[in-house]
Amino acid sequence: MKTTLALAAVASLVASAAMARDEIRIVGSSTVFPFSTAVAEQFGKKTDFETPVVEATGSGGGLKLFCAGIGAEHPDIANSSRRIKQKEFDLCKSNGVKDIIEVKLGFDGIVIGNAIDSPAFDLSRKDIYKALAADVAQYGRMAPNAFDNWIQVNPALPSQPIEILGPPPTSGTRDAFEELALQKGARAAGLDKAEAKEVEVRSDGAYIESGENDNLIVSKLEADPQKLGIFGFSFLDQNADRIKGAMIEGVEPTFENIASGEYPVSRDLWFYVKKGHIGVIPGIEEYMDEFLSEDAIGEDGYAVEKGLIPLEEDELSKFQSAVANQTVMTGSEDLH
Repeated sequence: MKTTLALAAVASLVASAAMARDEIRIVGSSTVFPFSTAVAEQFGKKTDFETPVVEATGSGGGLKLFCAGIGAEHPDIANSSRRIKQKEFDLCKSNGVKDIIEVKLGFDGIVIGNAIDSPAFDLSRKDIYKALAADVAQYGRMAPNAFDNWIQVNPALPSQPIEILGPPPTSGTRDAFEELALQKGARAAGLDKAEAKEVEVRSDGAYIESGENDNLIVSKLEADPQKLGIFGFSFLDQNADRIKGAMIEGVEPTFENIASGEYPVSRDLWFYVKKGHIGVIPGIEEYMDEFLSEDAIGEDGYAVEKGLIPLEEDELSKFQSAVANQTVMTGSEDLH
């Protein structure tokens, strides 16, 4: 009996070894993708480890893959342009992903932009709500949104059709945009907090889902100067010769305005690591160290050059400590 158990244990170890990968697998946010890719490339050059494989699946899609289980067939790290949701954390736990290291890596602004030669926009969040909500208050009651031109939303805006290219529901950018722009705009329009949380993006063609690829949105804006698009600040920063960002309530989407908190539509960026994969998949600790290094996200770091808004020094130190100590989430975090 003991011999049989010993043989089974050896067989299990052999199977686990056969399943192991040499490279880190990372999934998730298209907004975090350019930063994570830059870190992966530098990590591959600086160390003897394989260059990590990074996929832009969207925050929601990436966390779903991440939370599916433990083992080499599952991703090691999930990038997210919003904090993990309670239901996603619970899904992880139910699938055995119980020890998760949470890392905030910086900030990003959500931009509404258009082609460089298109009319300039200065939008309030109330304007955004009136243009993009499925139902809006009209003639004293809620009704399906009938606005089809920006000048109907606000006479100060350009006269052109409401057509906005944006991310799908699996995107963290979409989640953050709905919370920070659409729902805040609903409150400004007079809805109470509960009503605002129920606001949905219209689906009659004014909002056009354009996948997880923000670079594709940039190309489409160039091709059609009457369309606007929703994307992360880093894509504006990297394409400033092709597109421009609308002001939101009189504030331009600039590095300085997002870093100071003055720009109204900004959010945190995160990545999540399976502690159970550390020491099994080579290089995870070292990859985390590289991402939180001065070279990457310091004031003059290569990720910052790509548009990442860095953390303040004290907050960065907090997450560097969490990585060094492999501190895991407790379940008592204020998740939504």
